[in-house]
Amino acid sequence: IYIWHSFSDVYGPEWMKVGLTVGITLLGVVMLGTIAGSMLPFILRRFGFDPATSSAPFVATIVDVTGLLIYFSVATLLLF
Repeated sequence: IYIWHSFSDVYGPEWMKVGLTVGITLLGVVMLGTIAGSMLPFILRRFGFDPATSSAPFVATIVDVTGLLIYFSVATLLLF
């Protein structure tokens, strides 16, 4: 965001808040994806499901949905 802001004024005066929002969200989504990707196969095995075939769709869905929730929560807190 900082580099883009030096070339264009598309983010306006709130460019620092936008960059902070994106950075915090990225950190949160990556951490959540790592935790979900490492723990979900163990949980699926505990319930008797095959973790090799079931974990990839569940991890992708969980990370996508919660990633949007994290982004909108951080954006609401920092930008409004």
